[in-house]
Amino acid sequence: MTFDEFKASLDQSAPSAGLSPALQALWQDAKGEWDAAHALAQSQEDATGAWVHAYLHRVEGDLTNAGYWYRRADKPASEAALAEEWEDIARALL
Repeated sequence: MTFDEFKASLDQSAPSAGLSPALQALWQDAKGEWDAAHALAQSQEDATGAWVHAYLHRVEGDLTNAGYWYRRADKPASEAALAEEWEDIARALL
């Protein structure tokens, strides 16, 4: 799936089949479903899930918790605009 296809899928009522939990989490976040996004990010217990988890805690405004998850993901804490980070993560995972 390309980034443009992923972004277009936001018009659907559910994420596309076969997406990782981390990508599903980004999809849910874009739909305004933070709790669903957070649960999905937590369910992917690897560095990728931790990266999305960190981003979600930035969205929430909990920068201390975000910092913990960035370290778990072995990523620097992002200072980008949230929309830019969302796109960067989505593009990297796709």
